[in-house]
Amino acid sequence: MKIATVIHNSIEKVVVIKDNVAHDHFKGIGYVSDLKDLIERDQLGALRNVDDEASSRIPLSDLEFLPVVTHPAKVICVGLNYETHRVEARRDKTDHPSIFTRFADTQVGHRQPLLIPRVSDSFDYEGEVAIIIGKPGRYIRREDAYRHVAGYSCYNDATVRDWQRHTIQFTPGKNFPATGAIGPWMVTSDEIASPDDMKIETILNGEIMQSAYVRDMIFPIPELIEYISAFTPLASGDVIATGTPGGVGFKREPAVYMKAGDMVTIRVSGIGELSNPIRKEG
Repeated sequence: MKIATVIHNSIEKVVVIKDNVAHDHFKGIGYVSDLKDLIERDQLGALRNVDDEASSRIPLSDLEFLPVVTHPAKVICVGLNYETHRVEARRDKTDHPSIFTRFADTQVGHRQPLLIPRVSDSFDYEGEVAIIIGKPGRYIRREDAYRHVAGYSCYNDATVRDWQRHTIQFTPGKNFPATGAIGPWMVTSDEIASPDDMKIETILNGEIMQSAYVRDMIFPIPELIEYISAFTPLASGDVIATGTPGGVGFKREPAVYMKAGDMVTIRVSGIGELSNPIRKEG
């Protein structure tokens, strides 16, 4: 299933996308406003039962897309998880993944503007695959990891590079308002037979800037879930952004930063395309 959180007619709701049409009413549960709550109650399966008599058939053009999970307890990001990016960043190999956090309220949805903060012009793209946690857990073994995944989405962990490099800590450069994007929807894990085969591409103004496969990760998805769940309990609706491949803007010669008027798209095979216009903060 493709499941999105949207605003339609000023109402926030969860919809299922089928044949490029959104459905908003489901047999047995009616309308749904909170995807995280549905995941926590292990009721994602109920969204398969679209009520064709009661459900609106909403064109996607009529939807305002929100982040797939609007209020995750945690957004955990992985850095330097592709060899191409580690090499271009000139960072040493490590025995453990590089982990940092992004505040949930810095995220926007599909088609919503990403904002260049007024204090910087060094705004860079980072295309990634996002994991949405279904079954909660602590000390999850890597062989059990996929049982805890509700689904996958596209992610843009866009970065304010000069603020990222103020110190050795990434937090400021990753947490300006409206600098991260997730969407357009979550594809449930049962529809992704082989996550390793998903291809990630970042397209800036029609030009492919990044391209890699999930199997190219240094620390694969099961290993990430095992490692992260050891230091923090993973809850339903938590988001893990799994890292970006090589080709980021600040390592190009000359550097390529996003500017007002640009359009950036993260394309992940099996999921879809997350597109965001770039604006300058007022």
